[in-house]
Amino acid sequence: MSPSVPFSRRSLSPPRAVRALRRAAALLASGCASVLASVVSAPAVAATPAERAAAAERLPTDPVIARQCDRLYTPSWRPVTGPVSTPAAPDTRPPKGLPVIDPVNRTCVVRVTDHDAELRSGFARNEYSRRQAFNADDTRLFVVSEDGFWHQYATADLRHLGKLHGLSGDAEPQWHPTDPDRLRYLPNNGIGMRIEELDVRSGQSRTLADLASRVRAIWPTAHAMWTRSEGSPSRDQRHWAFQVDDAKWGGLGLVSYDLKEDRIVATYDFARHRKERPDHVSMSPSGRSIVVSWLDAVTAFRPDFTEPRVLQRKSEHSDIALGADGDDWYVAVDYEASGGPLFAVNLRTGQRLDLLRTYVAGTATALHISGKAYDRPGWVVVSTYADYGKAGPQWLHRKVFAVSLEREPRIVNIAHHHSAANGYFTEPQASANRTLTRVLFSSNWGTESKSDIDTFMALLPDRAFAPTR
Repeated sequence: MSPSVPFSRRSLSPPRAVRALRRAAALLASGCASVLASVVSAPAVAATPAERAAAAERLPTDPVIARQCDRLYTPSWRPVTGPVSTPAAPDTRPPKGLPVIDPVNRTCVVRVTDHDAELRSGFARNEYSRRQAFNADDTRLFVVSEDGFWHQYATADLRHLGKLHGLSGDAEPQWHPTDPDRLRYLPNNGIGMRIEELDVRSGQSRTLADLASRVRAIWPTAHAMWTRSEGSPSRDQRHWAFQVDDAKWGGLGLVSYDLKEDRIVATYDFARHRKERPDHVSMSPSGRSIVVSWLDAVTAFRPDFTEPRVLQRKSEHSDIALGADGDDWYVAVDYEASGGPLFAVNLRTGQRLDLLRTYVAGTATALHISGKAYDRPGWVVVSTYADYGKAGPQWLHRKVFAVSLEREPRIVNIAHHHSAANGYFTEPQASANRTLTRVLFSSNWGTESKSDIDTFMALLPDRAFAPTR
């Protein structure tokens, strides 16, 4: 669910140069957090729009970090699979840009941000598990800082490319599905009822769609139109679902919108249906369903708000993924059912699969789910935190792993996140790129701080998800 504590809106100090790191010449000895190699020297962060554009033009095509991680992924490498009960090895937070081996899961992990040196504004974290942080070709990613601004980084060498101009707070950014230089976003909290598009190289924005007059013709007191931070458009970004609020943040209704035709497809009035304001709303990846997360009934509709199907009686952490069958699947945790299962429901057929138990040996854990690996259908990423119980940590605790949406699911262990639970912002909230070869997570690694938080990235080869023989 969305955080109850909003980001502050302090202005940022001028960008400073990112401290350059020396390139390492060879793979060092493996073992507990073995260092692979350091990132290449990074240029100063661009301070003006023209300099930002020039820096973007110089994005390296050679995947520096990935090439160094490939030294670990030899032909004989295999992922650690299944419910492996091995605790994280004690370790200190690695320097930015220095790939290290997760000693338990044998994966390559690199620290993406150095919030003290780069932002000077508190944490630099992956914003949410349900948000796609990587652009269309994986050359850029974004993080959010504690003052509410969004920042972009070059994925190959982790250069900080500066703020994303025009975005602040709950802007709900969505990378363009095919153009790596563009992203769509909303005004903060959806106030103004527009969809904007930003060219991340030039820093220039344009209004892609303005629905204000049309929405106010339906609800005269309409003030904001958003998903409440957790929703996404369809995979191709043609179909969008929003909830509409008045100036006092009272819920008015829902809107289904076709961006290609610039057309409101249908609306749903809360008062007429005697429904409360939901926790969030989202379009499914295919665009064939809208999922509304009311606290007392998570419900899927057709895009015209017909054929309601209740998916879960209580809103919990969830996401919507593409299945290997091409259908949309709602994936969530069910703390009310026996075993507290992680489960998936097919939005077309209503079929439910219980994937794994989260109540293990009398323990319990909180978790987040990312279904954003659309080019790796049939998989989600899970990140667990804040576990408790007399038996102590179990196999699924304090880690990031991938789960296949099958009756007998495969589990690929990705990394221990090393984040000590201390409030909302210390949750790892891991999210995957489209191919599930990059996974971001947040961590206060080595501390118990509420704000000393950086973003980390696990890099994985394609064969990590190959069918087992």
